[in-house]
Amino acid sequence: MVQIKSPEQIAKMREAGLVVAAIHAATREAAVPGATTRDLDQVARKVLADHNAKPNFLGYGGFPATICTSVNEVVVHGIPSDDVVLKDGDIISIDCGAIIDGWHGDAAYTAFVGSGHAPELVELSRVTEESMWAGIAAMKQGNRLVDISRAIETYIRRQPKPGGGRYGIIEDYGGHGIGTEMHMDPHLLNYVDRRRGKGPKLVPGFCLAIEPMVSLGTPKTVVLEDDWTVVTTDGTWSSHWEHSVALTEEGPLVLTAPDGGKAKLAEYGVSAAPDPLA
Repeated sequence: MVQIKSPEQIAKMREAGLVVAAIHAATREAAVPGATTRDLDQVARKVLADHNAKPNFLGYGGFPATICTSVNEVVVHGIPSDDVVLKDGDIISIDCGAIIDGWHGDAAYTAFVGSGHAPELVELSRVTEESMWAGIAAMKQGNRLVDISRAIETYIRRQPKPGGGRYGIIEDYGGHGIGTEMHMDPHLLNYVDRRRGKGPKLVPGFCLAIEPMVSLGTPKTVVLEDDWTVVTTDGTWSSHWEHSVALTEEGPLVLTAPDGGKAKLAEYGVSAAPDPLA
C-alpha cells in the first residue's frame, strides 16, 4: 500500500527535509582531505541536535551511524569510521536523513574531496545528479511509477561516457516511498523492468525518495563482510544522488532541496509547487 499524505503532513516532511539539506551543507564543507568519515558523522549529529531532529539512519536495521559515507568504489551504506581518512582526489557520497514529529526526510549527494579530479569522475556525478532531476520532473499527476524509472534510465543512456562504453546503472538498489517510515512502498527502480509492470499511478500526496546510483563500469554490486558496505564488483567508482519529493496538486515539491527544487525543475520546464513553509 502506498501512503498518501495530506498537505499538512507534507509540510511536516518539508521541515524534516530542510534539516537534511542543512546536514548536506555542513558535511559538504567538512569533507576535506584529512577528515575522517567519522568526523562527518559527528557533524551530522550536531546539525540534528541543533534542529531538535532525530536521525533515521542510526539503529535502522542495526546500522551503527547517523549517515552513510560511501567513498570511491563504495556505492552505498558505507559506515563512518576513524580508519577512513579522506584524500585529495577522492569522491564521497553522503546519504542522510532526519525525523521531525514522526515524519522522515532522506537525501544523498556526491562530493569531490580536494581538487584534481579526473574529468570522467566529474561527468559521472553530473550524469547521476541530472538523471535524478529528470526523474523528479517526471513525477506528474497521471504518470505512473515506471515513467520516473524511464526518465532516469533514458537520461543516463543518452550521455556519452568519456572513454567509451556505458555507465552502470546499479541494479540491486533504488528509490522508495517515504513518510512515517524511511523506506516504504513502492520500490523505485532506476531503469525499466517490464516484468514489474507500470506501477501505481502518481496522485497528489504521493511521496518518493528518488535516488539513482551509477558507476563507471558494472551495474553489479556485492556487500562486504560488515553486512552493510556495498561496492561495485569491478572496483569502478560510483556516484549517488537522492532527493525526497512530494507530489502536490500544484506539482512536485522537492522536500530536501533548499528552494524546493524550483531552479532545477525550471530547466525541465516544470514548475515546483509552492513551499508550504514559506
